[in-house]
Amino acid sequence: MNELIIAFGLFLFIEGILYAIFPSKMKNMLKKIDMLKISQIRFSGLTFAIIGFVIVWYFKT
Repeated sequence: MNELIIAFGLFLFIEGILYAIFPSKMKNMLKKIDMLKISQIRFSGLTFAIIGFVIVWYFKT
């Protein structure tokens, strides 16, 4: 459970840094995401979730 909290904190840190350093680029990226189809967003999310799971699983074993 401790590792999950650390991972979530790292996620928030990285997101915060990106918005602090590149606010206009992040805003433009969010506008582009709004133009995507729901199925494309769902597929991308699932793909990144699987990649993240594989990375965590690989380094934990």
